[in-house]
Amino acid sequence: MLSSMVKEHHARQAKRKQEQEVRRKEAIEASNEVTQALVDHLNVGVAQAYLNQKRLDAEAKQLHVGATNFAKQTQQWLNLIDNFSSALKELGDVENWARSIEDDMKIVQGTLEIAYKTSRQIQNPKSS
Repeated sequence: MLSSMVKEHHARQAKRKQEQEVRRKEAIEASNEVTQALVDHLNVGVAQAYLNQKRLDAEAKQLHVGATNFAKQTQQWLNLIDNFSSALKELGDVENWARSIEDDMKIVQGTLEIAYKTSRQIQNPKSS
């Protein structure tokens, strides 16, 4: 009887060990599935962040190219405005020069008219 009790006890222990082994394997599989699900979820986030970073890099390059082109165009406009300003100054200088010449010519004309009238009066004193 004692030996049969011992055998039963060993049989129950063996059965419990098998059940524990099955449960241990199930727990390991469940933890592997949870771990894989977490990794997959993180990978989706990482992949999305990578794609966003790629887009940001491309847009940054585009922005840099646009800014460079804008700076070049702005420099061209500034050069054009400087040239236009210089041309306007030159026109102003020419206009002042022409005005000065015109004033001098009016003075010369007035002087010649006075000289002519005076010389005619000297030649014909009676006609005045």
